[in-house]
Amino acid sequence: MTITQLLYALAVAEHKNFTLAAEKSFVTQPTLSMQIQKLEDELGVQIFDRTTKPIQLTAIGAVIIEQAHKIVNESNRIKDIIDQEKGFIGGEFKLGIIPTVTPTLLPMFIKSFVGKYPKVHLIIEEYTTEEIITRLRGGYLDAAIVATPLELEDIREKVLYYEPFVGYIPQHFQQEFDGKLTTDQLDLKKLLLLQDGHCFRDGIINICKNKSADTDRPFSLESGSFETLIQLSKEGLGYTLLPYLHTLQLNTEDQRNLMQFASPQPAREISLIHTTNDLKLQIIQALHETILGIIRGAIAFQDVKIISPKKK
Repeated sequence: MTITQLLYALAVAEHKNFTLAAEKSFVTQPTLSMQIQKLEDELGVQIFDRTTKPIQLTAIGAVIIEQAHKIVNESNRIKDIIDQEKGFIGGEFKLGIIPTVTPTLLPMFIKSFVGKYPKVHLIIEEYTTEEIITRLRGGYLDAAIVATPLELEDIREKVLYYEPFVGYIPQHFQQEFDGKLTTDQLDLKKLLLLQDGHCFRDGIINICKNKSADTDRPFSLESGSFETLIQLSKEGLGYTLLPYLHTLQLNTEDQRNLMQFASPQPAREISLIHTTNDLKLQIIQALHETILGIIRGAIAFQDVKIISPKKK
């Protein structure tokens, strides 16, 4: 049994396809298949059920893959210890980011980070929070940027910033409010939300006093785009809430439709998270410091009330 064989098995378990796993592992498909067959022969069990599409793990295969993650992570830890001892910051680093943060935060720090740490091969992957947690625990991500607090024992959180919610309220809806929004004024029957699965949607639902979701509308919406919500609002179909950093990108016309919440402003907490295995801590710390140094100049709200991204 070799680390390489375990890495190939992990690739197949992730991609559920031998050809794709070989491509991602930078080997030929026959080579990968042969090594996995050798591993199965040595163990005397079948790890993958090759009769299904996509390929699935057998019952014992699932146990083996879980242990393979631990073994590979521990082997990586040896190199990580040496890198830290030498003060080296480099290597491949997979960073997950939730979709409601990627378009605003990523352009702010990516150029600065890669310029300061050119030996780090940063791989950005966009997932929902639930997918990120699964991939972090499975060893497929090294760290992630998500809305917190998550309150998970095996996940560490390093707060980056607090981002207020801002109302996008077209003129014909603004008469329902008294200059500034309050959480008890929001009506979920008029509030346009992102599709289910987005923690930003869950956070908004958690701040609303009226918990009856959009049941009386003549349409249902499944969108992951703030731009779509803005356009529907402009058509008079409702109003929406946006994260503060997103509002900085709006044109002058759309800026007129923004309304701030009365203090304390409801806000989401955005953090850099990673598992407790202490892998690649030097890169995690460098990333945290880089983002903090940039974000302080763009967002500095004090009187905020943090809204949990979890459904209550």
